[in-house]
Amino acid sequence: MEIVDAWERYARGRTPRRETNASGAGTWLNWTQYPDHGPDESILGELQGRTVLELGCGTGCNLAHLATLGADCIGVDIAPTQRKKAVDRWDHLPGLTFHTAEATDYLTHTEGSFDVVLSIFGPVWFTDPERLLPLVHKRLSPDGMLVFSHRPPTAGIQPVGTLREARAVTRWDYDPAEWSALLTSSGFEYSEAEVIPPPEGQEAGTLLVRACA
Repeated sequence: MEIVDAWERYARGRTPRRETNASGAGTWLNWTQYPDHGPDESILGELQGRTVLELGCGTGCNLAHLATLGADCIGVDIAPTQRKKAVDRWDHLPGLTFHTAEATDYLTHTEGSFDVVLSIFGPVWFTDPERLLPLVHKRLSPDGMLVFSHRPPTAGIQPVGTLREARAVTRWDYDPAEWSALLTSSGFEYSEAEVIPPPEGQEAGTLLVRACA
């Protein structure tokens, strides 16, 4: 598939995440496109014993951190290279599993349910939300939560653009009001969004959206 090839090219060109962050931690959660920036996992609430699915998990670094906090974690990524990198780096951690699959295909065929679904610059940004969001909602446990982040839409561009690094991939650039309407129409009871300001010297912030089933 062209889209798989596109994400494989993207994955092969990515620089691996550092072994430790600025505070010396070996695992951490990063919602934004900038290192050591933005909120931590506390916005997800209690994680011990909860089931977490990350769509577009990449090399598994964000999900690995949640596993160290007691969550039972599953990561899904469309690029086979990403799963290999994730397993090579994090296979020693308990409660952490990685799969190679397209997000909507995985959600359609899995029989599990999840307390938290994450997409950090992942498939929620790159998949038709009218197709993806109802599938996410169906797989969430009662009171489950979808949390995702991506760059805010840029003024003057079309809502649906093209990923620069992988031109076979469509991008859905929606603002908070548009996401709220889409989430409501997909069955979510409540959602909230904020734009995390960028670090000093940078221009682009990060849109962070939380929605409850």
